This record gives sequence, structure tokens and C-alpha cells, in this order.
Amino acid sequence: MTSTPWPNHLPITRVRIARPTDRLKEVTAFYRDVIGLSVIGGWVDDGTHAGYDGVLIGLPGWDTHLEFTQHKDGSPCAAPSRDNLLVLYVDSRDDLLSVSASIQARGGVPVGPENPYWLNRAVCFEDPDGWGIVFSLKPGVE
Repeated sequence: MTSTPWPNHLPITRVRIARPTDRLKEVTAFYRDVIGLSVIGGWVDDGTHAGYDGVLIGLPGWDTHLEFTQHKDGSPCAAPSRDNLLVLYVDSRDDLLSVSASIQARGGVPVGPENPYWLNRAVCFEDPDGWGIVFSLKPGVE
């Protein structure tokens, strides 16, 4: 796959993927402590966030981050299916094995993929809400 620029009518400079949760502390701990990503920001509602607390998790080297929010009245967000995935690619099987071992050493438990495409080319985990995160060989690498 090659990277293509954003179309001229979309001068995008940053991407944030956001979703609610009722387990903000557990989800934050999973992505920070188990996966090993950095918390780059967040907030606790002080009356200016309409009842929402939130955390921002950075994806290193990119202007891309994950946002998780929790509303004081509840933010249920069970994964709609086991195929709702965040997919992160690595360049080699050695890198894949290293990532898998590191995450398991931090308490991550691999799960079987819903889609058989990921068998033998990826390792899958689920966050506390049941949303999947897949570490995979990039397309074209065996």
C-alpha cells in the first residue's frame, strides 16, 4: 500500500478516533500499561465538558490519537461485533512475535480473530470493552 495525500478539498492535518466507554480507567490502563501507548492528554469534567471525562492516547510519530470518553450518566459502548478493530501493522514476523510477547508480558491475553484472514499473520487482543486491537504483518509480508 502506498500513502496518498488528502484530497485538496480536505486539508486534514490530524486524525482522532473517538468512542465512549463506561470503563474509562480500565480502558486507559489497557492502552497505556498493556499496549504501551502514551497518554497525551485528557480532562475531568469541571462543569465545562458537559458531564464528560476523557483521555487521549497517542499513536507515536503520527498526528493520530485515540479518544475515550465517559459521561457521568453512563456511556455504554459494547463492541457491536468482534470485527470492530484497530489494526496496527508491523514489517516482519520477528516484529510481530516481539510485539505479541511484550503485550502478553504486560498482561494482554491474545484472542482468536473473528475473520480468518488474521490467522497466522496477526495477533489479536481485546480491550476491556471488547473492542479488538490487531497487530498484523503488513500486506505483502509473509
